[in-house]
Amino acid sequence: MSGRLLKKILKEQEAQQLHLPLPSSEDEDCDSQSPDSKKNPFDLLGDEGDDESDGQDIPEAEFQSAAVDAQSRGNADEQEKTLLGSTLEVVSSSNHKPRKKKKKREKKESSHHNGLKKSADFDQILENLSIDVKNENEHRRDHCSDIKERAVSVLQVNQKYLNAEMELRRIFGSKVVKSFESSQVGSSRHARGGRRGSHNTRKTILVTPLDHWPRWDGSLSMELLEASDGHNHLRYVQSSSYVQAHRAFEAAKAIHDFNAVASVLLYHPYHLESLLTIAEYFKIVGEHQMAADAIGKCLYALECAWHPLFPPWQGNIQLKYHHETNRPLFKTLFIHMNNLERRGCHRSALEVCKLLLSLDIEDPMGAMFCVDYFALRAEEYSWLEDFSEKYKSDNSLWLFPNFSFSLAICRFYLEQEDLQKDVHDNDAKASSVDLLKQALMLHPSVLKKLVTKVPLKDQFWLKTVKHRFFRSEHMGVPSLDHLINIYIERNYLIWRFPGLQKLLRDTVELVIETVETNRSDAEDWACVRKEAFSSTKNEYGHLLVSDFSDSMASISPENMQQFMGEPGMGGGVHVQDQVANPAGGAHAVRDVADRSALAVLFESILPWVNYGGEDGGRGEDADRFNANAQDNAD
Repeated sequence: MSGRLLKKILKEQEAQQLHLPLPSSEDEDCDSQSPDSKKNPFDLLGDEGDDESDGQDIPEAEFQSAAVDAQSRGNADEQEKTLLGSTLEVVSSSNHKPRKKKKKREKKESSHHNGLKKSADFDQILENLSIDVKNENEHRRDHCSDIKERAVSVLQVNQKYLNAEMELRRIFGSKVVKSFESSQVGSSRHARGGRRGSHNTRKTILVTPLDHWPRWDGSLSMELLEASDGHNHLRYVQSSSYVQAHRAFEAAKAIHDFNAVASVLLYHPYHLESLLTIAEYFKIVGEHQMAADAIGKCLYALECAWHPLFPPWQGNIQLKYHHETNRPLFKTLFIHMNNLERRGCHRSALEVCKLLLSLDIEDPMGAMFCVDYFALRAEEYSWLEDFSEKYKSDNSLWLFPNFSFSLAICRFYLEQEDLQKDVHDNDAKASSVDLLKQALMLHPSVLKKLVTKVPLKDQFWLKTVKHRFFRSEHMGVPSLDHLINIYIERNYLIWRFPGLQKLLRDTVELVIETVETNRSDAEDWACVRKEAFSSTKNEYGHLLVSDFSDSMASISPENMQQFMGEPGMGGGVHVQDQVANPAGGAHAVRDVADRSALAVLFESILPWVNYGGEDGGRGEDADRFNANAQDNAD
């Protein structure tokens, strides 16, 4: 409560004791501000209202009763006066305290402000000293992020062209494709003994599941390891049933028992390693449709296990090959890519190849050495040039044999398109002749291998390969020689086009003329080659040349009949406490005398082949085979 009201009350009490009248103005103030007679005067100290509100809250009747009570108290009033005076001093002193506190607060704020100012000055000095380092680090981060963004953008998969069936419909028409698919499904059902129970299959992107495929058993899943630098790192996870099936497969693989491998698929139809083994067998014996069916099941199982954060068309997914559970995906995609190329679906093969490159930057399957071929066959010339510029920051792709020659071919077709459209490109890009001349100077041994593989039988080529610059088939660098062999095996078909053969011939004449007039150019290119491939070991030895070949190993027709006998089952194998292939249905014993070693080797992996038991390995089939062999000899 304010001290003004207390002063008025004390003055009123003194006037009543001395019998002096109060001023009229004070009477008016007292009429409006007299306290309650029953109220303790010390309660007035707790009121935080201002003077005006206090004057309005005290009625006149209460003020008069308080005055009468004060007069009747006598000596008690004097005590009250002293007490009120002390409270007045307390109130007045309390009114002065905020000013002192305010001054102290202002001093503290000023000192704090000065300290902040000094620290800000110090921070500014440090910032000025480290501004160059920060700018350099930011520039590096921006440069690295720019490179990653460009690499991701150029590897984005077009979902529209990822499915081979869609590309076949664009090439041959929907009616032709539907009739072919219906015939293939009918034959496969007949081979499996009729129609199975129908069920709804999941829609997938990589492959279209057939109706006779088993239901997805959910034995695989995918987990997210981490998310860093805009990439999601994932890994496949195998269920307990899949792990048990894989143990049975490893046991069968250790003893080379093809019968046990087939039995694993009876109870686990989507065991990936077993399906890959079956596909490899069907490819060897020439059953390419059955091999493609097994690979399709692998793709279906792998896609059904995809994580929700695994859209393959964005290019920001990382599945490292060093994880054992991820390796079947790389193997399956590589085989599927080659199968698409054999079917003529070059654009779909290109999209699968881009997916392989985006999954692991280390490229464990060597997709880098066939992406140029698929781009050329799919007529994606602009994309190939863009890819060679954006995929790596050091622009070193042109040093590889496949890109050296493919970029020249790409530029040749782009020049042909510009001529047809009557467009004059003013960009400072090298011509196809210059690029091809650069490729021949860097990799001269390619020419002789192309002449042999294509083949080029003109007398000009036979004379050219005897020139001292082109007569060597080896460059003396293991890694480079291996990559050249891969390029010849993968891309030789492109050089059968007459337009490219004419370009190659004109460029070879320019190279020979340059070498004859200025021998230092050949030495300079040799230094570039030695600097680019400096390793004395074959860094790409894990890539087999046969994996990049169109030709496939197969069995001769004479030996095919021995493989396609009636299937019988040998000894059983236990998978999850179930016995597959119970004994009692074994086929007759075969003899290996006077047989081809290669035929016996491949025949030994078949489930229905038996080479003998406790009776010494002789049977009716063996006797019949020996009798026929004796008749042929006579």
